[in-house]
Amino acid sequence: AYERTCRYLAKKSNSVIVSVGYRLAPEHPFPTQFEDCLTATIHFMRTAQDYGVDPSRIIICGDSSGGTLTAAVAQALVNRRDLQKLRAQILIYPFLQCVDFNLPSYQQNEGVPILLKKRTLALGLKYLNKDLSVMEAIFKGSHIPEDLQLKYQKWVSPDYIPHEFKTRGYKPIAINPFSEELYTLFKLVFDPVFSPLLAEDSVIAQLPEAFILTCEFDVLRDDGLLYKKRLEDHGIKVTWCHLQEGFHGIVFLALCS
Repeated sequence: AYERTCRYLAKKSNSVIVSVGYRLAPEHPFPTQFEDCLTATIHFMRTAQDYGVDPSRIIICGDSSGGTLTAAVAQALVNRRDLQKLRAQILIYPFLQCVDFNLPSYQQNEGVPILLKKRTLALGLKYLNKDLSVMEAIFKGSHIPEDLQLKYQKWVSPDYIPHEFKTRGYKPIAINPFSEELYTLFKLVFDPVFSPLLAEDSVIAQLPEAFILTCEFDVLRDDGLLYKKRLEDHGIKVTWCHLQEGFHGIVFLALCS
């Protein structure tokens, strides 16, 4: 599906493009996709010169869930002393957290195609091979214990979303009582491989510079904004592009039209 997109990017950027054909869920559940992408990235970093590529100029890139994988792979490589550092990471409307599904962008765009709010969580739960019947409880925050709420609110909070992104409407939502059973079933969602926005500061501080693209009419807009803030708070250079009339999937659709 992405071959045309990759060909276009290779031609326009005069770059070597490697597209990872990672195995898909639900047949191959989490974290198979991450492991495949990490393995492919490490292999290419070690053999880049065989393809005429300067190992110091390797950039990893992904959109949507591919943006999740890109962020997770970049984090996994920060402490690798046997490899050249990544030159940069490109995150195109990435999914980055499973803590708050009531951020302004989720409220404003919950019914905007192609990525509806309910579809976002449903895809995540299918990735984990989990029952979809618990979606409403997760939307209300019942899967988060109090200690993690306190920890994650430093990184995931509507307070960190600039005011101009709340003008289309935003209403704070009270979190429902915590469910130990729900947390036990779904605590994998707090793994930074699944939710890269939740990585520790010691990891974030070592990341390569980033390009982040967000779209106004996208439930994942605020994930990108919050990750941008975290990176910049640690002195990581971020080039940010916001498509004021954009929606989720627009880059793929534009390049394939």
